[in-house]
Formats: sequence, structure tokens, C-alpha cells
Amino acid sequence: MARERGEEEDTGGTGGKSAPKVKQRQRKKKTKESKTRTVHANILYDSAKGEESPNRHYANNKIKTTKYTLLSFLPKNLFEQFHRFANVYFVFIALLNFVPVVNAFQPELALAPVVFILSVTAIKDLWEDYRRHRSDKEINHMDCLVYSRAERRYVEIYWKELRVGDFVRLRCNEILPADVLLLSSSDPDRLCHIETATLDGETNLKQRQVVRSFYDLDCDFNPLKYTSVIECEKPNNDLNRFRGYIIHRNGRRDALYKDNLLLRGCTIRNTEEAVGIVIYAGHETKAMLNNNGPRYKRSKLERQMNVDVFWCVIILLIMCLFTAVGHGLWMFQYGDKRPVFDVLSPEGTDLSPIMSAIYLFLTMIIVFQVLIPISLFVSIEIVKICQVYFIHNDLELYEEETDSHLQCRALNITEDLGQMQYIFSDKTGTLTENKMVFRRCTVAGVEYSHDANARRLAMYQEVDSEEEECVSHGGTLPRRDSVTSHTSARVVLRSQSTKSHRRTGSRAEAKRASILSKHTDITPDPQLLDKVNECSSKMDFMRFHSQSLSTLSSDLCDIIDFFVALTICNTVVVSSPNQPRQKVTLDKAGMVSFLHRVINIFELKSPVKTIEDFIKRFTPSRLTSSNNSSSSSLNRSNNRGCSSLISSPSADSTLTKLDEEKTAESPDEAALVYAARAYKCSLVGRLPDQVTVELPHLGKLSFELLHTLGFDSTRKRMSVVVRHPLTDQITVYTKGADSVIMDIIRPPDTGTRKRQKKIICRTQNYLNQYAADGLRTLCIAKKVLSKEEYACWLQRHLQAETAIQGREELLFESALRLETNLHLLGATGIEDRLQDGVPETIASLRKAGLQIWVLTGDKQETAVNIAYACKLLHYIQAKFLCSSSDQAAKMYLTNNINNMAAADLYPSLPVHRLGLVIDGRTLAYALDRSLEDKFLAVARSCRSVLCCRSTPLQKSMVVKLVRNKLKVMTLAIGDGANDVSMIQVADVGVGISGQEGMQAVMASDFALPRFSYLQKLLLVHGHWCYSRLANMILYFFYKNAMFVALIFWYQFYCGFSGSAMIDQWYLIFFNLMFSAFPQLITGTLDKDVSAETLQHLPQLYRSGQNSEEYKPYMFWMNMIDAFYQSLVCFFIPYFAYADSGVDLFTWGTPITTIALFTILLHLGVETKTWTWMNWLSICFSVALFFTVALCYNASCPTCYSPSNPYWTIQRLLQDPLFYFLCIITPCSALLPRSITNVVHSLSIARVNHFIDFIVVSKEHPQPEPGHHGVAAQPATSFPVHQQAPPKRQ
Repeated sequence: MARERGEEEDTGGTGGKSAPKVKQRQRKKKTKESKTRTVHANILYDSAKGEESPNRHYANNKIKTTKYTLLSFLPKNLFEQFHRFANVYFVFIALLNFVPVVNAFQPELALAPVVFILSVTAIKDLWEDYRRHRSDKEINHMDCLVYSRAERRYVEIYWKELRVGDFVRLRCNEILPADVLLLSSSDPDRLCHIETATLDGETNLKQRQVVRSFYDLDCDFNPLKYTSVIECEKPNNDLNRFRGYIIHRNGRRDALYKDNLLLRGCTIRNTEEAVGIVIYAGHETKAMLNNNGPRYKRSKLERQMNVDVFWCVIILLIMCLFTAVGHGLWMFQYGDKRPVFDVLSPEGTDLSPIMSAIYLFLTMIIVFQVLIPISLFVSIEIVKICQVYFIHNDLELYEEETDSHLQCRALNITEDLGQMQYIFSDKTGTLTENKMVFRRCTVAGVEYSHDANARRLAMYQEVDSEEEECVSHGGTLPRRDSVTSHTSARVVLRSQSTKSHRRTGSRAEAKRASILSKHTDITPDPQLLDKVNECSSKMDFMRFHSQSLSTLSSDLCDIIDFFVALTICNTVVVSSPNQPRQKVTLDKAGMVSFLHRVINIFELKSPVKTIEDFIKRFTPSRLTSSNNSSSSSLNRSNNRGCSSLISSPSADSTLTKLDEEKTAESPDEAALVYAARAYKCSLVGRLPDQVTVELPHLGKLSFELLHTLGFDSTRKRMSVVVRHPLTDQITVYTKGADSVIMDIIRPPDTGTRKRQKKIICRTQNYLNQYAADGLRTLCIAKKVLSKEEYACWLQRHLQAETAIQGREELLFESALRLETNLHLLGATGIEDRLQDGVPETIASLRKAGLQIWVLTGDKQETAVNIAYACKLLHYIQAKFLCSSSDQAAKMYLTNNINNMAAADLYPSLPVHRLGLVIDGRTLAYALDRSLEDKFLAVARSCRSVLCCRSTPLQKSMVVKLVRNKLKVMTLAIGDGANDVSMIQVADVGVGISGQEGMQAVMASDFALPRFSYLQKLLLVHGHWCYSRLANMILYFFYKNAMFVALIFWYQFYCGFSGSAMIDQWYLIFFNLMFSAFPQLITGTLDKDVSAETLQHLPQLYRSGQNSEEYKPYMFWMNMIDAFYQSLVCFFIPYFAYADSGVDLFTWGTPITTIALFTILLHLGVETKTWTWMNWLSICFSVALFFTVALCYNASCPTCYSPSNPYWTIQRLLQDPLFYFLCIITPCSALLPRSITNVVHSLSIARVNHFIDFIVVSKEHPQPEPGHHGVAAQPATSFPVHQQAPPKRQ
């Protein structure tokens, strides 16, 4: 506000000459305001009027997720329902029946079906909206503490009363009411721990830190002293980004990051109290902006059904037109002599034959309206909900270890699971466990194989395989109470720990318990351990004698720096996620002693904020190390430590105890930290401005953490800038992919060129060897900065940090400037094991006709060996399209694609056995428009495709290319945030609830605990869902057409007058009530093949891929069958009652009854699996019909004037002819279909017998004389794949 007033004063004083400048300045200001938000403290404007508050334009914190109000419900709900064309059609037909000239039924009765359908949907929507209203009311009336200037304290108010600019006090285990900028925390380290499970599904705690300018407060935060202004970005839905800066009264600006923002919906943990200012409220919070609701997709079967609905409309119009022409000709034959039963016009005059035909055309649309199934859409929704319920409750898709089960997040594409043709899969975490195990490393050109650790892991693998064998044979694990072996005891402890965590309800805890016990206890390599001890002891000796560490040999320096980098170059947090941080109370004497120790021993500093701060502070300081364990977790700085102790009301000081549990954002980081711990290089604590490690002989060292340059998919590395406590140098430690680290290694110096070149060459050879063994490789490097270099880089980096627009690009450029000319320390090899059942699952999916592509960001050697292990590739099949440079990649790709296309587009064998491997650099050119068709032709002819070193964007581009060009059904499956774009592009997206968070799950249509569950989801549930819905839709079309055709045949005997021999009550409610329930039961429970058979014979899945259950000709065959059955059901009663003198309804009611029996019997013929629910539904339908008929005919003598349905069904039940017709007519109508089904069943039996013979032959092969199998020996081995490749006969 002050700035605005100042600008106005300047404008007023310049006069008219500066008017253009003022306008230009105002335009710039408006542009700036449109991109940023300025937040002031509300307590500064409590006395001002509402229209003067600078935050008045921002949304309040009241949320409203309901769609309707009492006044808008009816019109808005009807408007939404009329978006469905079928509802508009039926309302039009019902309203058309109100026109006297063309009406066919009683207008009120004609409205009943459509009103019923609309009412059911409206009641469902109303109930859902009412539940949302109750939830909104409960949330809006939750309490929170807001500072009141009038009362000078925090007062309780409702969430809905919270406004942007309010100061909020947050307490432990409290849910955040809005997006709050953290200004103060009771935590001694100025941290606040939050749980973000409601946002991203991750249950591990995350740290948020106080804004830098409020970091060193000497006392508690006082809102009345707050005079700063916050400028940040506009509200958006990006949970991982927050940009802005805070402007203080003295003009100083401090950057704001996502680590300073607490998001609405998160829960405060391990922090007794925190204070912040509201930045975004209500519907402008990031949580509400991400609340998009369930996804809606249209399935392939639904699109085919809409085409057939269109054909039904065409048939309806043809029947109406035929009837209208027939009526016109019938009227024309009378000439001027009008029949006595002729219907006059509304004016009372005679109608011409043409007008009569036109009116009758509209009348027949009303009569034949049943041809368009009004209940089909509602029935499909009900069946899909039931299918989702049964899939969700399948116990075989439940993983007990992590207490997770399959989730159906998209309710309307279950049938698409049975029609998949291409599967695109991620590798890490999807095909593999993503539980990283440290296996090998190389330091300073020397390789350490860790053989003892490999033997320990092999022992665990044997124990796990024995457990799995016990489960597969015995069904349950035997009791281990009496087991005495050390290995078995550890397995029991692991399982018990997992169960205890599962009882707490935390899936993440169960996973963590199962991982830690097996993979964190690493057996160190003896040779490397001796070198670490030797190095640390020498450094301790030099430190004690105040000798320079530069005299230490370079090999030993590299070793200790290697493990320091493993320990601190990460985001691993030492925390206690299950309980609040404990306090240790000291008496006054202990407090004084403690303060003296703080002042005399420690000189810890906060992060660098400005250039002036850097120049003022950058002087050598004493070593921040101590062997005293009680001093390991002291407060951050002298001033803050003293003030926090002295300001305590009880004059008691606090000392935070750190738990030894470590939380990592990725399994790679955790594996490296535990590897360093095996060599006694332990991570003790991590705070915003320091990292504390414990080294052998050196004790605990506190590295001042100046900057953290996080990992991103473009740089493929992360770096930390620290001040080394032993050398007092600014050191950069970098960890990343070998493909990028090796390119930024410093060229060898003149003096040590031979040695450095040898180390780089050896390290590269070891990296290739690790990759060939299927290990994930990382390179470790460092760089020492001089004061001048760091000051120059820091100046531009601080400018990038405080920028709002383009901050990510500026920070990226800043990181690139720092990460150059690195010194190579070594490399690591981490093993990522295959998930159980992955090779078998891939083999089954291949037999089912599914093409499997793997899209991964790993390097080529690792990806290829994983592909060999999971049987995606075979050792004689791979064809590589890879190159080392951009220009070479383009030329190489063009030549190879042309050659391969010429050789593979027209293969002689029906099954292609070539596997294609392509890297990301080459893939970028393959996706170019000039080459994408040729690349796709080559890839399509291959058995498998493996894309390595691919980016998230390339993954989505590959899926989109295959889906759009080949017009096939695609499924994408992954577990990480880098798979989200691929999952969203595919027809069906599947997320794995693995180790990399829940972003993939939240973006998916289905979520699975493991990749192997995909086999049953597709081959069993997918096949069933597709088969059930396809047959149900065809049955709907048949049933409606058969019933409508009965009235059509009657038009030939009533002068095409639009009359019906079926009572209008039966005509209206036949499909809606009498025949609705059995088809719902069959569509939900019918199984054409058992689950065991579908998994044993994956080839049966091809029927869904080829749409064999729902082909266009099947619709027409059902229509022909429907018209044939209607002919039988019409003419047999017609000839039976000919010349009998019965009235119209006495003849029409048997036809209605026969039609019902025929339709139900037809459903029985098509049902493959009979349950008690099928029998019950059919009996219920028959009983319902006769109950309604008896009641209606007994109580409604004048419902259909001038006809009289009174006592019709009662008389028919006394007539033996009625029973004879009900038996002979359905049997005659279904005779052709029954014969066809018998012939089809016999042919299927022969095929099944042939398949059984093939299966038995495969299980017991008979070797041919003189022929021997030749085993294909692999060129490389992979540790997970321990069985030999299959022999070829």
C-alpha cells in the first residue's frame, strides 16, 4: 500500500508530460499483478473497512464442493441428464404422446418410464450431493487458532472464517486449514514435520522449514511486530512448486520455496507448535485445485454400442415409414368413402391419406419406442459397479505384506481390460522390486566386489524361496517358534515386525520393516574397510597434531571423500515418525554447563543469505567436531541456542534426541547411506543448514550445508555445497548417472595425467561390467571451490533464488555453472531385484497375444539384462538401434530402419522373434514425423521393444504414437511420477503402489500392488468383464427388437393404424420391470470359462482382442433372430385363437406371456454359469409379471377405454390352451438358436480336447530320434536370473 501511495504521489507531481510514462507503468503493474499475488498481514488493517483491505479480493476459506442448491437442483440436474442423448430422445417421445393426433398411450402412463429413470438418477445425485454437503459443513466448522489484534492472543474460529493474511497457530497432530507460510516453529531446529498422505498418498514424514528471515529469532514470534509483505505466484495446482519472496521494511528480499509452505490437508507431526500466515485459502489452495474427482473415459465397447444404437434408430424409422406408407395406401383404397372407424382431425374434418400417414408415422415412433433400450444405459452402469466390487474384493489380488489391494479408480472401462493389445511398462519399481541393495563399488580406480555381502544375500534368497514353497504347497507358513538358526530367526523377526506395523494401519511402515531387516545390514569388503580405517586414523592424527591434510595421499583422500559423499549427498532425514520429539530436562547447573559448552566448543552458522553475509563470515573457524556424544545434537547457533534456553519460562533447557530411523525419498539414497554406515560412516542428523556425520576415529563432524541442488530428470544428478569441517574448504559433492557425470569430469592435470586417465578408464570399465550384470550405476564426484569462485557463483545463484518468473530455468543454469570440472571419486553398483512372478507373467501375457514394450530411463546394459532376466528378450533375438552422438544417431537410425523395414515388413514366419533395443537419443529421431512410420513398422514386426534412457515425455510420445497410428488398445503401467504422462495417455493406465510415492496410482485407472497381478486382472477379470457386457448389450438389443416386432406384425391385420394387441401397461413396463432383473444377474456373475482355465490357457484372451464377442455381424444376427422369434410368438397364438371370438387383450395377453417366457428362456440358453441367483431372478420376474397382471386385471375395468382388460389373465389361467401355447411356442422360437449352440459346443469340445493334448505333450515331450536341443548360452549373466535360458527344440 505504501508503494502504491508513493507511486500516486510521484504521478501527481510530474504533470501532464509524464502521462504516457504513468500509463506504461500502470500497464506493467497490471501485467505483474496478473502473474503474482501480494499478501499483507490482516492485523494491520483490522480497523480499516472491508473494501480497504488489500486481501479483500482473495477467496475465503469456506469450501463448497456441492453442485446444487435447493433452487438449482431440479433445473441443473435435468440439464445435466439431458446431456445424454438417450434421455432427450425418450422425453421427446413422452411429450409427443401428449399430442392428441399422434398419441398412442395414455400421456401420463407414457411418462412413467422416463420419469422413473430420471428420478432414480436424480435421487442418486441428490444423495451424493447431500453427502458432500455434510462433509463440507463438517470441514468448514472445524476449529483453528487465529491471532486477534483486539485480544492480543490466539482465538478459536471456524475454518470457514479464516482469511488470506491471518496468522495461524498450528499444533501437533492438527490438520492444516489452508496453505500457510511457515514463520515460526517450536522445534529447536526451526523445522516442522508434516504428513502429506491426503495429497500424494505418501506416509513418510516431510520436513518444512521456517522462512530464512525468521530463522534466527531470539524469542517467540510476535505477529504485532510483523511488517513484511509477501509476493508470490498465483494459485495453481502444482504441489511441488512454490515461488515468491518476502519483502521486509528495510527493503531486503528473501526467497520463498516449497519447503516454506504447509499445504492444506496435511497433518502436523513431531512439532509441538508452529505459526504461519495464510497465503492461499479455500478453493485457491493447492489441495482443492487438485481435487478433480474421478476420471471419465469411454470404453471401446461403449463406442461400438453407440453405433448399434444408431442402427436401431434407423430400423425404427424404417419400420415407422413402412407402417405410415401402408396406412396411407390402406386409407387411399377407400377413396371418398371413409371407414366408420376413421379418426378425424382436431378440427373435426376428414384427413387426407397423406396427412394420416404423417400422423401415423409420429404415432408409430411412440409405439416402437421400446426398440431403443431406455434401461440399457442404467443397466450397464449397475453391472459395471458390481464388476468393480468383485474385482476389488478378489483376495488373490491382495498383498498381505503391504496391506494393499487392487483399486478401481475408473468405474466405466472395466471391459477394456479384456481387449488390450499393447502393454507399455516401466522397469524400475514395476518389473523390479525397487528395493535397492548395495552390491559393489569402485573407488579411485580400484574395484571392491563385496563377495561376503553377495553370499549373505544369496542365503536370504534361499530362505525366501523356501517360504514361498511352503506357502504354495501348504497354503500357510509353518510356525517358526522352535527355529534356532540365525537366518530363520531374522526372517521371523522381519515378519513379526511387518505384522506389528500392519496392526498400526500404516502400509509404509510395513514396507519399511520388511526392507530394513534384509537389505540394510551390509557386510563390508575387508580390503576397503581397512583402507577406511587407515585413512580416518591418519586424519585424526593429523588433526591432533595440527598438520595439514593436504599431505594425505590422494587415494586415501578419495576413499574418505567417497563415503562422505555417500552420506551427505542425499535427502535422507534422520527422524522419529511415530512419536513426538522427546525432551531432556536439565537443572540450572546443568544448563549453565551446557551453555558454556555451546559457546566454547561450537561455532555453527546458518546458510548464506547475502553476499555481504558471505564476505563477513567467510573466515577460518575451529573444527566443529567432538567425540562427546552428548554434544552431537546441540542447537543451531550460539545466539539462538542461548536465547531459546534463557527464554524458557521454567528456566529449563532442552536437548533433542535423534532417533536412528532414516527416511529417504528414493531407495537408491537409502541403499547408499546404509552402505556408508557399514563402513562406520554414519549419518547422524540432517538440519536445514548442517549435516552431522560420524566417521571412524574422527567422531562426529558437522558439515555446514550451504546449498542443495536437487535431482532432476534433465541434469540426472544432485549436488550439495558444504563447508568441510576439517579443511574449512567449500566443497561440492555430486552424485548422478554415469552418462552425465563422466562428461563433466575435469580433464587430467599435467602432473597426474597418467594416473587420472587410468582411474577414469578403469572406472568406466567397471561401470560397463556393473551394467552388464544388471546393476544400477551411479558415479560420485567432488569439486573444491575457492572463495572467489564461490562468491561469483553465489551472486548469480541468489538472483535466481529470488526470481519469481523463470526461477526453475535460472536455478537449472546456476547448477550447470557449478557442476563442471569435477574430480571423479568412484562409482557404485546397486541391485534392483525382479519382482516375484514377473517372467511368468510376461510369458503368459505374450501367449495371450499382448505386445510388451518396456520404456525405462536406465542405461542400455542394465535394461537389456533385466529384459533377459524377465524373458522379455532372448539371447539370440536382440537388434540394437543405439548410437553415441546426435548426428551419428540420426544417420545410424535412418540406415538401420530402412534395412530392417525391408527385411521385416514381410516376414515369412507368422511370429516375429526379433527384439528391438533403442536408446533415448536415437528414439528422439525415431519419433520425428519423417521416420515415425518406418520406425513403427519395424517395431511392430518385432516380438518385443525395449526403449532405454527414455525421458517421461518420450514415454508418452511412444504410447501416443502406437495408439493413434495402429488404432490398438494400449495399457501403460508404472510406479513413479515419471510414468504419469504415459499412464494418462494410454487407454488404460495402471499404477503400481511401490516405493516411489503414489503419483502414478493417483493418475491411474487401476492400481495394483505388484506387476504379477496384472495377469489375473487382464486374463481373468478383463475377459469376464468384456464377455459379460458384450453379451448383455447384444441381449438387450435382441430383447427389445423381439418385443417391438410383435406389434409390427400386428399392423398388417389392423390397417397399419398404430393399434397394439398388447396392453399399454405391459408395453411400457415390460423392459423396465418384468425382464430387467435376470439380465443384471447374468451380466454380473456369468463366467464363460473358469479362472483356472483362463490362466492356464492365456490364448483364450485373444477373443477379446479380436472383439469376437461383439462383432458388427452379431448385432444383425441377433436382430434377425429377434424378428424370427417374434414371428413364431405372434403367429402360433394367432392361428391358435383364429375364429375363436376372443377379444383383443385375451389374444394379446398370451402373446405377452409367451414373449416373456421366450426372452427368459433365451437368456437361460446363453447363460454359461448357473447360480442360485440366476434361478431366483428368473422366478422373481415370472412371479412379478403374474402378480401385476392379476392385480391389474382384477382392479382396473376402465383403465384403457374403450377396451376392457378386466379379468383377462384370470380367464386365461383357466384355459388349457394358454398353458400349451406357453410351452410349445418358446421351444419353437428357440429351436434354431439351440441347434446352433449345440453345434458350436461340439466344435469347442473338439478344440478343447486338442488343446489338452497339446498341453500334455508339452508337459511330457517325446524327443525325436537323432535330434538334440541346443541351449543358447548368454553372453552375460544377471544375478536375478539364475536359471539357464530355455532350450529350443
